[in-house]
Amino acid sequence: MQNREFDLDVTFEEVDPDLSHLSEAELAAEIAKLPAALQPVATGILIEHRTMSDVSQALAIRQAVLVRELHRAKTSIAEATA
Repeated sequence: MQNREFDLDVTFEEVDPDLSHLSEAELAAEIAKLPAALQPVATGILIEHRTMSDVSQALAIRQAVLVRELHRAKTSIAEATA
């Protein structure tokens, strides 16, 4: 029997932070301030506009971990730029 659970079944209580008010240069500057562990995920998704699947495979992490780290990165950036 196959496991039917998907890695992307990660949910958060709060709404995903809106970073649309930042230019790409501002976003890149804020990503550079993040902890080193979050920078590759944020760069791959937010700056390079790669797919989650592509970034998770390139970084050798599960997609659930990528989603969690991306959420942490977005939350940190939103708080820093509020």
